[in-house]
Amino acid sequence: MNWLAGIASQNKLVDKGNTLLPFAGNAKTIQSNNVITDGAYTEIKEFISGYIVIKADTIDEAVEMAKANPIFDQVGGSIEVREVLQRD
Repeated sequence: MNWLAGIASQNKLVDKGNTLLPFAGNAKTIQSNNVITDGAYTEIKEFISGYIVIKADTIDEAVEMAKANPIFDQVGGSIEVREVLQRD
């Protein structure tokens, strides 16, 4: 929580996000032909545990913030950093 509080104190936290449940039946994928499948992916070896939305001037700044996430020391894993298009 100190890591997240640090981002918030810089006024860089947009949305603290939520934990995404990794249990069967908690995700569906809808394709353009209205075919619905279980899960976010047809084959997945990992699960997405959650997300946060931050403000950063560059993707490199966002990567630096992500590198300090304590999850690496706790359980390992990886963090995906993506730029999003804000819609009004």
